[in-house]
Amino acid sequence: MSKQKNRKLSPDKVGFHILMAIGVTVVIFSLIILFLRLFTRHGHEIEMPSYTGRSAEELTQNGRSEGFIFVVNDELYENNATPGTVLKQNPLPGEKVKHGRKVYLTVAAAEPPTINMLELRDLSLRQAQIMIESQGLVLDRIIEKPSPYENVVLEVLYRGHSIASGTPIKQGERITLVVGKNIGDLPDSTETVTSENQL
Repeated sequence: MSKQKNRKLSPDKVGFHILMAIGVTVVIFSLIILFLRLFTRHGHEIEMPSYTGRSAEELTQNGRSEGFIFVVNDELYENNATPGTVLKQNPLPGEKVKHGRKVYLTVAAAEPPTINMLELRDLSLRQAQIMIESQGLVLDRIIEKPSPYENVVLEVLYRGHSIASGTPIKQGERITLVVGKNIGDLPDSTETVTSENQL
């Protein structure tokens, strides 16, 4: 009996079982890695197409046929854009991506959003121009009037009439600034056409 036990517990037998266990573990681990690579399509990336100008509704409804999930997460108004079409996308066209990922779309709005008119009076002409651009408004004309306050906004006009700060106005609308000009022989008012109108 003692000899049989010694044979079962011999170093050769123990080493063989250890090697077997290590081998089985390596095989199982390799199969798991292979499965994960196949499941996640590891290394199978494609170049993101451009969807600019495409119908966002069509993409969100039939996104599976394109291999992606489309999500509209923002709207932006542009004068020449067809409402409901894609203006921007994330990921950008040309980026390497995998099938099935989400693509976030910025879509053209049907009409410009309404904002509240900013307080531009008593600001410098340069400050007023920056604020106008940041709000999506258009500086149509500049009218100069005699004033000791050089290049300071005296009045803001919208469609020929004075407009107060806080008044609702659509983005993209054109406004006129009346600014001071410290010139002794300047007429009662001198209209300056902005570079945009000159073009």
